[in-house]
Parts: sequence; C-alpha cells; structure tokens
Amino acid sequence: MPTAKIGAAAAIARLEGWRTDDEGRDAIKKEFKFKDFNAAFGFMTRVALYAERNDHHPEWFNVYNRVEVTLTTHDAGGVSDKDVALAHFMDETFRMVTAIN
Repeated sequence: MPTAKIGAAAAIARLEGWRTDDEGRDAIKKEFKFKDFNAAFGFMTRVALYAERNDHHPEWFNVYNRVEVTLTTHDAGGVSDKDVALAHFMDETFRMVTAIN
C-alpha cells in the first residue's frame, strides 16, 4: 500500500521549528546547530540508524556543526506521515545530543 501524501503545510502544523521548502517542492526543512562536529556527527549517526530501520531516508547536508535537513516522501510525491515521524525523531535526538554536550 503506498504512503499517503499529507502535504508540507499539514506537517509543519504538527512540528516545531520546521518550515516549508523554499524551492517549490512539497517538502519540509530544518537546520540543526550543534556545539561541534562530533555532536553533529553523533546526531546524524543516530538518525541514520532510525532511517535505515524505517526505510525512510532524509536529504541532508553537513558542514562542521551544522546539519541541514529536507524531508519528503518520494513515492508519495510529497510530505507524508513518515516525514512527520522522522522529524519528531530528529527533534528528540537533537534535544538528547545537545543535553549531553
């Protein structure tokens, strides 16, 4: 059964600090800033393990202490509940990583 598209507007209404994609795609974005590269990489590692288990992978870009994330569900043609779940996981992981650093 294919994943249902809910759209970026519906997703960001359920999230904190996320915004719609500024390139016209049905996607959501957020930038995470960490103390240093080690904390950013630890965050990415935790998210990668979650993403692999759930077969839902982010588009992301990392420079030193900054991780830029874009979420969309390609087979749904836009943002789905999978993206909201991954965004919630990222937010919680960010809180955890920054609390220990």
